[in-house]
Amino acid sequence: MAHAAPASGRGTSRAAVTGPSGLPDVFSARTHRVASVAVPVVLGLVYGYWAAANRREGGEITGWNLLFGFVTAIAFMVLYVAVRALGSRVRRELHAVLWAAFVGSALGFLYSQSDNTVLKSTAMGVAVGAVCFLVLFYRYYTHEDAEGHRIR
Repeated sequence: MAHAAPASGRGTSRAAVTGPSGLPDVFSARTHRVASVAVPVVLGLVYGYWAAANRREGGEITGWNLLFGFVTAIAFMVLYVAVRALGSRVRRELHAVLWAAFVGSALGFLYSQSDNTVLKSTAMGVAVGAVCFLVLFYRYYTHEDAEGHRIR
């Protein structure tokens, strides 16, 4: 039979290996700081490119199209950072509503750039936002105690 090898007493403490959620934290604090800036920038640039590509419909890239893409990217980044900052300070219902409104309106806007009607774009955004709300509300509901405090 196989047995575990004895561990030396010089190991790291459990608090140093795990993060606040109890899961192993494999990244340093510096990596988390870099990611908190890099993730919104990358997501914003992808979103801006996607919106600009939908708007030009496979045609040539113009200066106005580039400007539209960068303005859309900046607006997305600002809203993403705002929702992320506000979301951690509110209760689970409003937290889920914030993310659902952000995701639904972002997708509805992208859908509207591909020459769809306002009604169809709105319906698509509301449908995606409703699904997003249900999923996130369930997630936040199962990760909080009865008083609404997040379980870390």
